[in-house]
Amino acid sequence: MIAPSNLPLLSLLLLSLPVGALLIWLVPDPRKARWIALATLVVDLLLSLNIGLRFDPAVAGFQLVEQASWIPSLNVHYRVGVDGISVLFLPLTVLLVLGVVTTSWNTVRTLPRLYYSLLLFLESVTLGVFCALDTVLFFLFWELTLIPLYFLISLWGIGPDRRYAAVKYTLFMLVGGVPLLFAFLLLAFNQADFSGGTLPGALGFDYTELLATPVPHARETVVFLLLLGGFAVKTPVFPLHTWLPVVAMEGPVAVAALMTGLKLGAYGLIRFAVPLAPGAALEFHWLLAGLGVVGVVYGATAAIAQTNLRRLLAYASISHVGLVLLGIASFSLQGVQGAVFQLLNFTVVAGGLFLLTGFLHQRMGSTDLISLGGVGRSMPLLAAFFFVFALASLGVPGTAGFPAEFLILIGTLQSHTGAGLAALFGGVLAAAYMLDGYRRTFYGPVGNSVVAEAQDLRRRELLVAVVFTALILLAGLYPAMVLDATREAATLWVGRLGAPTP
Repeated sequence: MIAPSNLPLLSLLLLSLPVGALLIWLVPDPRKARWIALATLVVDLLLSLNIGLRFDPAVAGFQLVEQASWIPSLNVHYRVGVDGISVLFLPLTVLLVLGVVTTSWNTVRTLPRLYYSLLLFLESVTLGVFCALDTVLFFLFWELTLIPLYFLISLWGIGPDRRYAAVKYTLFMLVGGVPLLFAFLLLAFNQADFSGGTLPGALGFDYTELLATPVPHARETVVFLLLLGGFAVKTPVFPLHTWLPVVAMEGPVAVAALMTGLKLGAYGLIRFAVPLAPGAALEFHWLLAGLGVVGVVYGATAAIAQTNLRRLLAYASISHVGLVLLGIASFSLQGVQGAVFQLLNFTVVAGGLFLLTGFLHQRMGSTDLISLGGVGRSMPLLAAFFFVFALASLGVPGTAGFPAEFLILIGTLQSHTGAGLAALFGGVLAAAYMLDGYRRTFYGPVGNSVVAEAQDLRRRELLVAVVFTALILLAGLYPAMVLDATREAATLWVGRLGAPTP
């Protein structure tokens, strides 16, 4: 059912989650926290689907825009909206958090109210990152993601060094936020210079106005490098990636699913870094392509050497995000559509792999490959779904990974042939680490009684696996569902660069 047209759907989407978190604390029984969180997420899923139904893919610009004055003296506004690049992230983000809640259903016994409240707050600010059309508002949402993640990692982590992992992640993100803030301030002062107004009222933080404002070459170069550096930390890009394997090993597996499934840094590169500094982006195309190649090859090579499934998947995500950088660096319609498609795939494929790994950890107490041999004998359903997700991660035809990687490779081979060949080599390495890791996890002799007596997927876990698998197969067999939604926005994105749009 479509909501009335006058409803502020995006604001309702963002505010319903803090309201749900408040209800968790108002209900006396802490055991009801997970049910309130689940109900809140279902409401949010319906709202995000309503937004998707109201979205017109034939319109390139932003839709469902809502605006209100926030800090008038600095010309800062609450302004949110979606376009073809961002709209599909909303329901998929809610769906991933629903999977995380399902994974945590019986495992979170300590401070359940705080745990589920932090999850809802994290989802709210993450959705804000995708919707914000004011750079100050975006930066606020961006920085607010640190608070819930710090406590989720440090309080519910499964490793002995979980507090170290939480501090390391937080410090990395705080350092990465500094260049972002400086870049947005430079653009705001440039907007004031261009308009000829008086400070501070002439400062400009409106994203759509900043897109239309020319920036002097030297300043544009500084802005691009600052944005690239800030977003590279969270993407993560080699050599700024070291926090991810640590968080994957020490933090909760469910939180690791969010960290690998939601690549906010790569989204920031597409949304802000390239469009706001297009001339500098074209000039530094070699840097983007080089970082992409290093990420693809390094991540795949490191994944081959891993003996723990969680760390293997963490390095695999570093390799796959290198493909996204290559798609961005191609500055072509195919490349950017493939990059957005791949980021959407992260939500269901990489996030789904970590959720299934979480189910394994709940039963085995470990994700070391040496402890998991023969799991497929006692958990055939989990083994089957993991195999489908692994095939999607490898870009096998029929899965969502194929159209995304195919588009990226086409765009990259046209613009950076050497980088495209390196990406193909990375695909070979990906097959090596993923198939070998799968074999060592699910096949071979049963190593201990815990594996032999392990319970297969429960009904709610099976539901999560089925829904994610259905999305993977649907997007793989009918990729136009995604490509039609992103085409006009991607065409406008390429057009701002002055690059050819095949």
